Amino acid sequence: MIPRAVVDTNVLVSGIYWKGAPFDVLTAWESGRFRLVVSPPILDEYQRVLEDMAQKRRTQAHRAILELIELHAEMVAPVSFARSVCSDPDDDKFLEAAIAANAEFVVSGDKALLAVKRYQGVEVLRPAPFLSRL
Repeated sequence: MIPRAVVDTNVLVSGIYWKGAPFDVLTAWESGRFRLVVSPPILDEYQRVLEDMAQKRRTQAHRAILELIELHAEMVAPVSFARSVCSDPDDDKFLEAAIAANAEFVVSGDKALLAVKRYQGVEVLRPAPFLSRL
């Protein structure tokens, strides 16, 4: 069975613009090693952050990537937590989507998410440990 994972925005952006483990995470998704899960709030954040990066770098490459995500990722309606789980409530959206999809992982470099470690069966991992689990 192919695992499901939610990829935090910082990993997505790092994977698009730089090499290393975040890039390898995107390559693993492209090759079908895991199923990418997104929700409308995550997609909105991806788009907002990538638009900002595109202006700074004067490129439009992000549009093709967003299109691929919209076409090939699993879109879910996120659950809604009664109380924040992360110390940064804005990061809850990644766990909310993961739980809605019965995903096994959230892949992140964000300290607030990484501090959670595991929540309702969802493991929060940095990119390199995630890749070793695939």
